[in-house]
Amino acid sequence: MSTPLKVSRVGVVGCGLMGSGIAQVCAEAGYQVLVREVDEGFLKKGLGNIERFLAKGVEKGKVTPERKAEVLGRLKGTTDLGRMGECDLVVEVVTESLDVKRQVFQALDAACRPETIFASNTSSLSITEMAATTKRPSRFVGLHFFNPVPLMKLVEVVRSPLTDPAVYEEVAAFAASLGKTPVRASDKTGFVVNRLLVPYLLDAIRALEEGAGSIVDIDEGMRLGCGHPMGPLTLLDFVGLDTTYSIANIMFDEFREKRFAPPPLLKRMVQAGLYGRKTGRGFYDYSQEPPRPVAGLV
Repeated sequence: MSTPLKVSRVGVVGCGLMGSGIAQVCAEAGYQVLVREVDEGFLKKGLGNIERFLAKGVEKGKVTPERKAEVLGRLKGTTDLGRMGECDLVVEVVTESLDVKRQVFQALDAACRPETIFASNTSSLSITEMAATTKRPSRFVGLHFFNPVPLMKLVEVVRSPLTDPAVYEEVAAFAASLGKTPVRASDKTGFVVNRLLVPYLLDAIRALEEGAGSIVDIDEGMRLGCGHPMGPLTLLDFVGLDTTYSIANIMFDEFREKRFAPPPLLKRMVQAGLYGRKTGRGFYDYSQEPPRPVAGLV
């Protein structure tokens, strides 16, 4: 059994929407954080997102200027992946591609000390497959945060059959130290949340395809009838239809069950570039306020 390593320095590989959020909550919790991006432009943008989030907190009186400066003082950026060797725990937050993630972890494996813990923020890919790429499969876990990271309280802590139990418990404690609630999960595709959420979202699309109700009716039915904060089609636009399509394909490849199969409408919308909020149109048109349902999808 591995000797537990007390985490004090956290590395985050990727400073996009999720990566910058993870870096922020780690710095807020008192950790020294090193964020890596592929170039200075992406790095500046990601760190700028953190600064703006904290600045809004100052404007609203939720964060003091001193607290903002303290948090930003714990954050450093780099374009050199080799500098992750300074860290005790490295969280990977790159493109949801097994090949890309494997390449990152192979490079990290060469750069980091043997005792450094590796974690992937993947929402659907196999932790075991990524861990097997490295020379430290016993020190490899999934650490799946939810968007927006500073506001969402949940983190899925995922173990593979190779994960050392002591490492697993240490990472769960680390997640709790960020003010999050860790949910323990095993390395089953989709983990806990997406295993239940993705079939629900896909069924909402099928309900629209089959004429069970309009876009607004389906959303309002689930929002008001089940107490959900937003309807499933609004949530799909928020998550990104392209992201959901990719996750659904991964899950269908694993389970071969119809409930995980992407409906034809989802495939056509992704092919048409209707990804949701990120592209301005999905099930709703976001070029106006309030957003209006897009006509003619079915």
